[in-house]
Amino acid sequence: MSRTEAPPLPEPLRVPVADSHTHLDMQDATVEEALARAAAVNVTTVVQVGCDVAGSRWAAETAAAHPAVHASVALHPNEAPRIVHGDPGGTARQGAREPGGKAALDDALAEIDALAALDHVRGVGETGLDFFRTGPEGIAAQEESFRAHIEIAKRHGKALVIHDRDAHADVLRVLADAGAPERTVFHCYSGDAEMAEICARAGYFMSFAGNMTFKNAQPLRDALAVAPTELVLVETDAPFLTPAPYRGRPNAPYLIPVTLRAMAAVKGLDEDTLAAAIYDNTARAFDF
Repeated sequence: MSRTEAPPLPEPLRVPVADSHTHLDMQDATVEEALARAAAVNVTTVVQVGCDVAGSRWAAETAAAHPAVHASVALHPNEAPRIVHGDPGGTARQGAREPGGKAALDDALAEIDALAALDHVRGVGETGLDFFRTGPEGIAAQEESFRAHIEIAKRHGKALVIHDRDAHADVLRVLADAGAPERTVFHCYSGDAEMAEICARAGYFMSFAGNMTFKNAQPLRDALAVAPTELVLVETDAPFLTPAPYRGRPNAPYLIPVTLRAMAAVKGLDEDTLAAAIYDNTARAFDF
């Protein structure tokens, strides 16, 4: 079996569900193909997430053209330090770039702010903190960008979509300090059960991805077990984090049923009940 071969379509869900976080612009299929495959298994809605200015513009345009797509716009936590300090090695898919300083970050944030005002843009993110890929020199730029996105989300009444990698305590600190928006989503939830209880008390949504199916992911399953069903979402983060047994092959929104069924087993719910709850939760989180 080729690692690049797309996994087969799973058995369709009986109840429609939404993919709360995907990157159609990074997948091999056209938007139309991706949406048709998703619809074939009853994944009827997707949230397309931007990670930089160009990707956020694309997300907004795609959502405007397709009723099944809602957009979220942002500078990814790893994008902010690249804008400020430059990226001479070209580690991102956009290639090498010169340092732009604070002025360039301010300009990029102004573009995100303008996009966030659009009606078909339902979220601001993925923003947050990522201490896995960014070293100490980039942390200040990340936090400044994160705080700016929180204000943008609140100003426009949009959901805040959080990317939190190896930065749980600092993400929670900034949210508490800045004041989280009314609707806050932890995308690809990566904390433990104790953090899930903190998020639940704060009313934060927790979105689980295909990595909750991985053998070594018991802490994620423990977190899902204690997360209130009314705060749980499902996502692909496609083309990344393809659920078992297809780990390592390309992910896409049509694989949501695989993850949802694994989640239903952890929650002790039948898949129809969980799918219905997740669709309602996603609609509440992104106000669609």
